This record gives sequence, C-alpha cells and structure tokens, in this order.
Amino acid sequence: MSEEIIKNYPDGDGNPTVNGEGGFASGGIGGVTDPGASTLGNIPTAEFGLTTGPNAVNPSGEAGSGILRPEQARRFIDYVWDGTVLAKDGRRVTMRANTMELEKVNVGERVIRAANQADATYTNAGATFSKVELTTKKIRLDWEVSAEALEDNIEGAALEDHLVRLMTNAFANDIEDLAINGDGSTGDFLSILEGFVNRVTTNGDAHEHVATVTDNAFTPEVLQGVINSLPRKYRALKSGLKFYAGTDAFAGIVKANGTDSQNIWTEQYRNSYLAGTDQVIGEARTTRVLGIPVMEVPYYPDGYVDLTFPSNRVWGFQRDITVNREYVAKKDTIEYTVFVRFGIQWEEEDAVAFVDAAADS
Repeated sequence: MSEEIIKNYPDGDGNPTVNGEGGFASGGIGGVTDPGASTLGNIPTAEFGLTTGPNAVNPSGEAGSGILRPEQARRFIDYVWDGTVLAKDGRRVTMRANTMELEKVNVGERVIRAANQADATYTNAGATFSKVELTTKKIRLDWEVSAEALEDNIEGAALEDHLVRLMTNAFANDIEDLAINGDGSTGDFLSILEGFVNRVTTNGDAHEHVATVTDNAFTPEVLQGVINSLPRKYRALKSGLKFYAGTDAFAGIVKANGTDSQNIWTEQYRNSYLAGTDQVIGEARTTRVLGIPVMEVPYYPDGYVDLTFPSNRVWGFQRDITVNREYVAKKDTIEYTVFVRFGIQWEEEDAVAFVDAAADS
C-alpha cells in the first residue's frame, strides 16, 4: 500500500480502525478519525469544518462546543451589532450576569434660587438616585449544513465560515425585530420579550401626541406636537434628540417636509433614478426636520414615530456566548446551536415622546 494511502488511516498501518460505535474511521473528512464521535473536524489540526478569518466563532477547546473566549465573544457581539440599524444608534452594555442595575441620578427641574444681599437663607438642591434593572433572556439560533454541501461546493471549507457569517447577520436582524416589536405575550417569536415600542405604548410613562395622519403625511405640525409632548427638561437638550420612523413613515416625512438631500418627488431625481444613477441602497436613510435628525428604522411599525435620545435605549448582551457544533452521523449534517443572553431597557421612559398614527386612526 502506498505511503499516501497509509497516511489516511489513523494507525498508519494501512488498516481501517473500527471505533466503539461500529463506525469505520479511515481518515474521514478533514482528518476526522472517529465518525462515531459527536463532532466533525473539531480537532485543532483539522483544516476542514472549523471557521476561520476575522469573524470566526469557534468555541474554545477541542470538543467543538462551549463558551467562547472573551475576545471571540466580543467579536461575535460586534458582528451582530454591525448587522443592526437601531441597535448601532443606541447604547450597548456587555453584561457579566443575567441582571444588571443601571444607576440614574436626577437633580430636578429647578436648582437655582434668588440671592438677596446679606441674607443667609438658602435651600440646598438635592439629587435623587434611582436604578433601572436590565434583565436578559436566553435566546438560541439553530441551523445545519450537510456534509455533501461542504464537500461539493466551489468554496470548499470556506463555505462553513460563509454560512456562519450569514447566520450571524440573520441573527442580528431577528434580534432587532424582537427588540422593537416584541410584545412578551403572543406568538413564539414575539413572546420572548417586550420590545421598545410595546413598552412605550402600553406602560404610560412615555408621552403620546395624538394626531390624525393620512397617507403617512407627517407634517411639521405633527412632529412639532411630538416635540412639545416631551417634558421641558428634555426639550432643553434638543441638540441630542432624534426622531425614529419606519420606512413608510420616513417617506411620508420626506414628502411632507421636502427635507431629503435629493428630493425623490422632483422630475430631475426621478429621471436620474430611472436611468440607474441613483439606484443604490446603503445605510439607513436620515433626514432632518425642525432641526432634529430623523432616522429610518425598517422594522418600526407603520405609522409610528418616536422621539428620544439615542443613548436612552440600552441593549444588553451577556458575555458568556456558547456555540455548539455537532456532526450528526445519521443525517450526515453539521448542526450549529448558538445560545446568547440578550435584553433591552429604556433608561428613562419619561424621555420618550411618540405618535402612533395607525392606532389613532
């Protein structure tokens, strides 16, 4: 038997080895010497199966599953973060436990007093300290890829790394959808947690501007009403505020205010678009109304617009992320399971104003 063939047998003697589960181990895919084992290509010397590159999410150790190393967890969270729209505009907190308390301090609306000459009468201004609790929910992502797909595709071993990146991007999209539209009660997906919109519209601490809006025509008068709904102490910090709107609402704001950098309602822009010059889709669109930025959030409900500070939304990721990778011999597939603890919270719901035109109609 040739030397090349002998090397493909685990014992190096040219004879296939039979494992304890009755499976013949004759080299296998990517150096697998035990197809009856639960993992495929997870030994450090395997060149096939383990993901590589800057976005690799291989678990530590040789078992092919477990808690990611700290630098891998940060990379995984960063990659999920980069796949979102609203989350990137908010405040991210990396948590070391399932629950975290966010410290808040409030000094009140008025702290100055009149000072009379030779008058020692005064009142000390106090500060009120409070806490907001951020709690995570355990969520999971499962997917599989057949061994044949990995063997036969033109990308070779790089396909698995490609799939990991695609699934991570889908993971990010689902997290953002859940964080926005979750209701905590109905449906398998939306019941995982209560999203930002549901907390605003049902808890009563935010400030609603009731308005009738037809065909998403969010005029300056409507948006000014949203601004006026905020308490004065937040309007004084107007430079830090931002409007957030869904795709249809954003288009209505652009149409009603004519504030887009390239007004899509002009004949010149329409002709340019039809010619293919401006058919480019990039980051979320932004515009400005009444001196306040407006950001398009694709997952926002129709007819809903809110106003707040970007850092008011808190997104919590628990550091311990587990990635389990298993070869299932019966199916001849590689299965991935990712577990992440994730949570959201408004730091101050009192600093949110909104208009829900769909509900008001």
